[in-house]
This record gives sequence, C-alpha cells and structure tokens, in this order.
Amino acid sequence: MARETIRLRLKAHGGRVPRGVELLHDPIFNKGTAFTDAERDALGLRGLLPAHVCTLEEQVERVMENYRRQPTPLDKYVYLMALHDRNETLFFRLLMDNAEEMMPVVYTPTVGQACQQFGHIFQRPQGIFLSANDKGRMAGILRHWPYREEVAAICVTDGERILGLGDQGANGMGIPVGKLCLYTACAGVRPITTLPLMLDVGTDNEILLEDPLYIGIKQRRIRGTEYDALVDEMVNAVQEVFPQALLQFEDFGNTNAFRLLRKYRDRICTFNDDIQGTGAVTLAGIYSALRITGGRLADQTFLCLGAGEAAVGICDLIVAAMVAEGLSAEAARRRCWLVDSSGLVISERTNLAEHKKPYAHSHGPAQDFLSAVDAIRPTGIIGVSGQPGTFARPVIEAMARINSRPMVFALSNPTSKSECTAEEAYAWSGGSAIFASGSPFPPVRLEGRTFVPGQCNNSYIFPGVALGIIATQARHVTDEMFFVAAKTLAHQVEASDLDQGRLFPSLSRIMEVSAEIATAVADVAFQRHLARRHHPKDLGAYVRSHQYHPVYPSYV
Repeated sequence: MARETIRLRLKAHGGRVPRGVELLHDPIFNKGTAFTDAERDALGLRGLLPAHVCTLEEQVERVMENYRRQPTPLDKYVYLMALHDRNETLFFRLLMDNAEEMMPVVYTPTVGQACQQFGHIFQRPQGIFLSANDKGRMAGILRHWPYREEVAAICVTDGERILGLGDQGANGMGIPVGKLCLYTACAGVRPITTLPLMLDVGTDNEILLEDPLYIGIKQRRIRGTEYDALVDEMVNAVQEVFPQALLQFEDFGNTNAFRLLRKYRDRICTFNDDIQGTGAVTLAGIYSALRITGGRLADQTFLCLGAGEAAVGICDLIVAAMVAEGLSAEAARRRCWLVDSSGLVISERTNLAEHKKPYAHSHGPAQDFLSAVDAIRPTGIIGVSGQPGTFARPVIEAMARINSRPMVFALSNPTSKSECTAEEAYAWSGGSAIFASGSPFPPVRLEGRTFVPGQCNNSYIFPGVALGIIATQARHVTDEMFFVAAKTLAHQVEASDLDQGRLFPSLSRIMEVSAEIATAVADVAFQRHLARRHHPKDLGAYVRSHQYHPVYPSYV
C-alpha cells in the first residue's frame, strides 16, 4: 500500500518529490515532524523542523489533545479541515482511529452548520468549483485538477437541498468534501482518487445573497432548459476528462434529483445517495429490527413522513425487497405510504408530483400525521421531513398501542431537524420502540435498561458501494447493488448490539463492514457483466487490496 501511494503521488507530481518549504506545504506529501533525519537531509528540510522526529502515533496524540480542546463542534470541524489541508495522512489516520467520536463532526450533524457558515470559515479550496459563468469551458476547467489521471470517484452537488437545511448555494461544497472524506475513512478509498465538485448555478437563499462573504455567484438559481444544459455539460465534461469515474449526485432538490437520476443512470456510472443510499441504509435498519421482532418484511406496513427523494428511495428499495420475498410489486407498494405537507398521499388527490404517484393509494383523506397513523396502522414510521418534533407524544403512544415493538425511524438531519429524540421515542413508548435516527443520539437510561440508539447513517452504505464500484470499474450502478449492500450491512450487526436496540454495527468496525459491502457489490458487478476488470480468484482479498491505510511512506 505504501509503495502504491508513493507511485500515485509521484505520478501526480511529475515524478518528483517536492523539496523544502514546498514539501511542507503539500498535504499529500507532508509528514510534518515525522520526516526522518535522512529525509530531512535529502529533501532540504534540515532546520525547517524541530529536532525531535515524531512517530505518527505521537502526532495523533498531539492532534487529539488540541482537537478536544476546541470549544464547539464547529471549531472542531474547522480544526480538522485545517489538518486535512496540511497533512492528509495524519488527518485520515486520526479519523479512522476515532471514527465514533469524529464522524458527527466531519459529517452530520456538524457539516450542516459548516455549510451554513462556509463562506465565513473558508480557508483553502478543496475540489473544483464550476459555475454558470463557466458555460462552454467546463472540460478545460476540470483538466486543472492536478491528479486527474487518478480520479475514480466524484461527488457533485448544486447545493439546493443541503441535509434538512435547504438551499445553501455554493456553501454546499462542504457536503462533497465531507462525503469523500468518508469514502476514505469508512471504506479506504484512496483520497487521491476522489474529487469534490460544486456546480454553482446561483441560490435563492436571501441570507446568502446579502452576505458579503458568500463564496458563490450572487444571482437567483438558474432553472429550466438553461439549468439542464449546464448539468449536461458538466456530465459530458466529467465523461471526457474522467471517463471511468463514478459520479455521485448529492443534495440536489427533489425534482431535479429524481429527474437527473432517471436521465443519467443508464448512460454513465452514477448514483444518488439521497435516494438510493438512504433507501439501502434504512432497509438495513428494518432488517435488523425484524431480527428483534422475529417478523417478516412482507408483513410490515410503513408510513413515511415526507414524500421527497429520501422517502421515495426508501419505499422503492423496501418494495424491491418485498418482491424478492414473494409479494407482487403492486401488493408491496400498498404496504408503503407517504404523508406530505397536504396530508396522506392518496390517489384521489390531484396534481401530485410524478415521484409520489406510485405510492398514492386509494384511501380516505388524513390531514395530519397522527390521523394517518390511526388510519394506516403501520408497523413502522419513517421520518424524512426535516420538520422537528413531528413524531409527537400522541404519535409514539399510538404506535405503541398498535404494535408491541413499533419501529420509529426519525431520520431527518441534522439533529435539530429530527422528528423526535431517542429519549422521547423510548419514554413515550414505554421502552418498546425500536429506534433509529439520522444524526447520533447518546444512550438512554430508562427503568433500569440502557438503550443505544442506532444511527441510520448513509456512511454505512455509500463508501462500501463506491469501493466495490471503483474496484471493478463498473459501467453502471444498479438498485441490486444497493439491495445486497443493505442485506450485507444487516448481517454485520452482532446479537449484543441488537440486545441494546442498536440496529447498526459500531463505527469502529466500519472499514471491515465496508469491505464486506464492497465485495457483495463487486460480485453483482461481475455477475451482471458490468465490470471492466477480470474476475479475481479471491474477490474479498481483491477488494481489500484497494483499501487505503494511512501510513507514512519513506522518501529516501
């Protein structure tokens, strides 16, 4: 791995290791105080560093001390991003060794606040910014990326629907940066092979338009045919410059997200994590919950609060799984219901958005969520509304009356947007709820029992899926890949976790879990003849050979 890392780095830098101050300012090569005496003499570093040669472990200890000294999660985020900008290896070693502690800072919930403040905490550009002003020259701009020959995965956003926070414009760049950090920290995708990409088409956020430190173009969002032309140019430019790269769409507005996925999924290697990743991790949580209840998936009924890309993505994958268990597609869809801002989504309503229609069943109206719960009598409720507190006490109590072990999945991010807290779900259900959330909640002590809430975090799914795609150089990403990813993740949950109500494995095992998911995804790619690589004798070992481990190479 160290030898491969050196090869990629040297190739990206024209075959030479930088020297002196240039070397210390290059985060890919920099080792800081860990440069050996021989390296200091050979690379012009003598005198530019203090005399003591530190080990990587000593550096981690020093950084952790300073990290924990930061007063707020946002301060911790800024500190970690500054470390990423100066020493990539140390950053990922720190993140991998402390995944449970740092994941909520690098990604949800803190990344939401970081996006809101992005123009004010901006230090150094990471990735590529394309804007509406770059029409007609996007391919040339992508060629400015110094590591373009190594790029295997790109995450792109237009910033319109960042988590549950809405339109953040160019500030949304924090999401692709964070997502790709998790590609590496959770699955071992080599960081040099990832590229964050911002497609800046303006913003309708008045606060940002009036903010003198906003980093994007200050104009209203471009929409319609002009928007489609910009996205099409971006996709074609990516195909031209990075012809075998995976392109992940992230945090696009609901209408565009569904439309763009349908448009490009059969043309290029792409997926939308908000739709497919959210569906897969939620399905995995449901499988884990059914290990607790002993129930069958085909016997469950689900009611989603929210009817956007997350809700439909979840329902689509649940339906696929139910069909695999023997239900017809029509019968499976009848077991999935949506509630939007106008109440229960039913076929009697007019002017429904196209993506809601498969789950618009014939039924009497229900104007609020509690009424819908009473009418549908679901075994599980899934919150993806971005509306905090909407799983109110009467809702949870109703679910507990209807079910001996109700599934309560409050998945909206960040924590401030969660439909209910873990403590509320357990207390209002008398400890019977099987709870999962989008952002982390601490353990809950109730009547002598300790419940450990499961975080239904997409980071359990998309990094492993991406690793499997990258390892096989798959031509397309299919729903089957996300289905097997969900089943594989659920199988990784240990009985001791389930006993505490925890539906997902510990993040301390995330590299191992992601390797299992990647192997399952790679197997699908080979079975469906989507892989550009030859099938190896040992697929698991082959996938693991693609995983990055942050260690310092020797330069002399």
